[in-house]
Amino acid sequence: MEQIIKNQRIFFNNNNTKPLSFRISALKKLKQLLQENEGTLDNAIYKDFKKSSFDNYTNELSLLYKDIDEATNNLKKWAAIKKAPTNLINFPSKSYIIPEPLGVTLIIGAWNYPYQLSFAPAIASIAAGNTVVLKPSELPINTSNAIANLVNENFDSSFFKVIEGGIPETTALLNQKFDKIFFTGSVPVGKIVYQAAAKNLTPVTLELGGKSPTIITANCNLKITVKRLIWAKYLNAGQTCIAPDYVYIHETIKEDFLNECKKEIESSKYSFENENYVQIIDDKNYNRLVNLIDKEKIFLGGKHDSHTRYIEPTILENVKDDDEIMKDEIFGPILPIISYTDLSVIITKIKERPKPLSCYVFTNDAKTKKRILNEISFGSGGINEAIMQISNSHLPFGGVGESGIGSYHGESGFKTFSHYKSILEKPNWLELSLKYFPHTLRKLKLIKFIMKL
Repeated sequence: MEQIIKNQRIFFNNNNTKPLSFRISALKKLKQLLQENEGTLDNAIYKDFKKSSFDNYTNELSLLYKDIDEATNNLKKWAAIKKAPTNLINFPSKSYIIPEPLGVTLIIGAWNYPYQLSFAPAIASIAAGNTVVLKPSELPINTSNAIANLVNENFDSSFFKVIEGGIPETTALLNQKFDKIFFTGSVPVGKIVYQAAAKNLTPVTLELGGKSPTIITANCNLKITVKRLIWAKYLNAGQTCIAPDYVYIHETIKEDFLNECKKEIESSKYSFENENYVQIIDDKNYNRLVNLIDKEKIFLGGKHDSHTRYIEPTILENVKDDDEIMKDEIFGPILPIISYTDLSVIITKIKERPKPLSCYVFTNDAKTKKRILNEISFGSGGINEAIMQISNSHLPFGGVGESGIGSYHGESGFKTFSHYKSILEKPNWLELSLKYFPHTLRKLKLIKFIMKL
């Protein structure tokens, strides 16, 4: 690992990654490789999750293709020198800002969307002109192997290298000095990454998680609300960092809401055979989720099979805020429902928890929407929609507080992997003496006058 990072630093310091032509060529090459190997990538993720080729394309690969296209089409603009205003005290001069790459970057991917959450930050880092060491999650071992083979067989390791492994390999990587670390995963591991980065004052982006609430008011469009909510919750069997984690439903529409949820889940026919559902990633997470299902509170679902790591879409009703399932992020196909009558009460309860990665509001009331957006802090969210904010690359994606540090996607990703170098440039044909010795009262008065302008 030391030698790989050393070689990447030499490669970067020799300015190999700085030409825009190099970056664009590398990104187009990556897109071509992904497209040519879609079958291999489909097979690998099916072995790990039973994720279908349809879901692999819509949830993962299509987003990567879009990221690459946007970067290659806009890179010249993103990397251009930006003019900045100059104040009077620096007359005559000009000011500008130069985006520059940070250097050698480490990206640690997550298991739930192994292609998208590994390659998306890598695309942003390459676009910004960095070298990349990518450590995909070891849990989906087949996708990890596919990622490593695709990259390591086609790119110079001094520029782009995949290192596979688990905790020992990740720990060894974190002991090295990088110029940027990008991590996607859980809050506890995020804290470990943050501590490791602090030793070298390495800047980090942490894409974490949290219990993302959904608030549904009495005047929502119930059918559309349920259709969008159920899709968002059970996509990837709930193993999505921005999935609706729990629902606050207004008491007056609770029964109608639950009945609509039952209809929607039954009509969706979630199953491996229908290729619209996936396995729980491993036995550890399967057992954790099964233990969260309170049999006395099951409204729908609850069945599970340890041999296939299958947990059917499950809804729990009459859940209380202090129940076990409300303590940590669920990250699975279990949806707790809590009824409410007073919006102020649930806003207070949400604010008492760590700031969530996402928040979703289903309402037709403008005042309610405005109040929630104004009072609750969260990373990203939707009004009358869920999860789809991630598909708009013009919206920076990231958390706040314990749900994450920093953001990416689109130009925001380019900025995350760049340093913006500020320059003041002066000509030599004029030099005012105000700042130089001797210091006089007249000079001070003139400086005070200029500073007020």
